[in-house]
Amino acid sequence: MSSLLLCLLSAILLILSFPCFNLWILAWFALVPLFFAIQGKSKAKAFLLSYITGIIFWLGTIYWLIHVTLTGMIILVLYLALYFALFGLIISTMNYELSTLDLLFIPSVWVILEFIRSHLFTGFPWALLGYSQYLNLLFIQIADITGAWGVSFLVAWVNISVYSVIRQPSSLIRKKYKYVFPLACIIFTSIYGYHKLNLPTTRSLLPARLKISVIQPNISQELKWNESLRDFIMEGYFSLSKQALKDKPDLTIWPEAALPVVLEEESPYYKRVKDFVKEAKTPLLFGAVSLRDNIYYNSALLISKEGWLLGKYDKLHLVPFGEYIPLRKILGFLETLVPIGDFTAGRDYTVFSLPTTYYLLPTKFSVLICFEDLFPEISRKFTKRGADFLVNITNDAWFKRTSSPYQHLLSSVFRAVENRVFLVRAANTGVSGFIAPTGKIISLVNNKFGNNIFVSGYESQEISLSKQGQSFYTRYGDVFIVICILFVLSSIIIFKKP
Repeated sequence: MSSLLLCLLSAILLILSFPCFNLWILAWFALVPLFFAIQGKSKAKAFLLSYITGIIFWLGTIYWLIHVTLTGMIILVLYLALYFALFGLIISTMNYELSTLDLLFIPSVWVILEFIRSHLFTGFPWALLGYSQYLNLLFIQIADITGAWGVSFLVAWVNISVYSVIRQPSSLIRKKYKYVFPLACIIFTSIYGYHKLNLPTTRSLLPARLKISVIQPNISQELKWNESLRDFIMEGYFSLSKQALKDKPDLTIWPEAALPVVLEEESPYYKRVKDFVKEAKTPLLFGAVSLRDNIYYNSALLISKEGWLLGKYDKLHLVPFGEYIPLRKILGFLETLVPIGDFTAGRDYTVFSLPTTYYLLPTKFSVLICFEDLFPEISRKFTKRGADFLVNITNDAWFKRTSSPYQHLLSSVFRAVENRVFLVRAANTGVSGFIAPTGKIISLVNNKFGNNIFVSGYESQEISLSKQGQSFYTRYGDVFIVICILFVLSSIIIFKKP
């Protein structure tokens, strides 16, 4: 019973580390109870106890999926909890003296499992341990070198170190050398973070600025595709956009699937959008379902201030069991259990070019549709191809008034830091706003009560396009993951030596 209570405590501490609680400090010791729970247990018991911890954590984290599918939520929770179980199984094979090598091995295993979860079966990189630190700006700056994985590693490292000290307090005196390295890394991370957060502004050197307005229409999912409400929905977008035009933006952004029709099937609505843009004399980026050769795409379109189409991007990474069915011949029956679209993935990493009056070269940016901001490799490729900033257009209305849109926001924070670019979010029901290259959330669409989901409104913000070259992570990607894998493999060889 005590072991189960420790598992419950670990899961609760982890849940509280994420939105909407945001008690990020708890993540630094949230795994400690789990370590005590599996201490001295057999492999089977360590696996089971860790699995239970994972089930409780994921139930408390992605509970909002019940608004779409109860069956899907249960299946996903049981699957995701397996990564906790594997983690517990692996570390249960180690002795509990916890040498310096062990203190590095355990967080490496955690990070590798997060990486596998983020890619296996199309990937689900949600609620990474490092994401809990999105408000801890000092420590997340290292993500421009290691990606979010480095922050996860550091948090897991502190957890196992805390466990080691509590279990053997005398080790602080007898074996204090093994804590020197983690302490040094924390100090380095702090200094590096302070440096990045206090870099001198380049505004006076490169006054390349762009004012953007994001529109948050707050259209419930039940009404979004109601044919009788199409005109009402369009007028809502036009009304909010007219209000935003008072701020004289260089670009207006509507969220994912803003057009309440299929683009090519209801051309009069598309024409109304272009006519509005010509009248407003302000470029518009908006999401729409498009159709080509009887194939549907989840797309983003950029319209020039003259009403011309400047470019179109088709979503690259579709939501499995949401926008398509993987292995349809085998899993086609799932269409009767959950609401599944029938989209096809795009192929091109589109970089939009927006003519501006500030300087001769056009402004370049790329769009992440829906949960594409969860996948760092997509943002990296866009930035490497020249995007000066990133835009995330999404619709999280499916999940009602829950923590889902706030949890989604975390990934955008890390994509901004990793690539050192501004990231602009336009979400149907929120959260919409602007994130600086430091990960600081500059401004959000709010109502007078400070609410930022399921409220309608707009927000305008001037962003800087000044760049000091690509970050290490943008240029080289997941080098940190490679280091962790090599370290784990070499450690296994060392452990196996007699």
